[in-house]
Amino acid sequence: MRLDHVGVQVADLARAADWYCAAFELERELELRVDPIDLDIVMLRNAQFGHRVELLHRPGSVPGLRAASPAVAALSECYTHIAFDVADLDATHARLITLGACEVMVPQQSPERGVRMSYVTDLEGNLVELVERNPAH
Repeated sequence: MRLDHVGVQVADLARAADWYCAAFELERELELRVDPIDLDIVMLRNAQFGHRVELLHRPGSVPGLRAASPAVAALSECYTHIAFDVADLDATHARLITLGACEVMVPQQSPERGVRMSYVTDLEGNLVELVERNPAH
């Protein structure tokens, strides 16, 4: 068994799709509409690794949890963030900031041995964790 995708409800589907593609080397895999519930979907996929992010938009949706930090998110019993494993944490973190992400946590050592991490928010305030794994450390 493997994780197929994560879904993120967004207010601006086109803007979010452009950002996630630029930020995480994703490509538009498919776009579809579910007419009975007025739902638009854009599925994004990383061609090299196969992971997918499903962006969803339904008119009339309202913002849900927008925790300001991982600590605040941990006070809610829900999905709190999406995480991407990156090869160069510092460079990726800086690049996402230039793409409009907001910095939440600067790159630093994770509580997990051999792992560095940081947090940003996407353009709509959803938490995104960046993880760099180096098992030699």
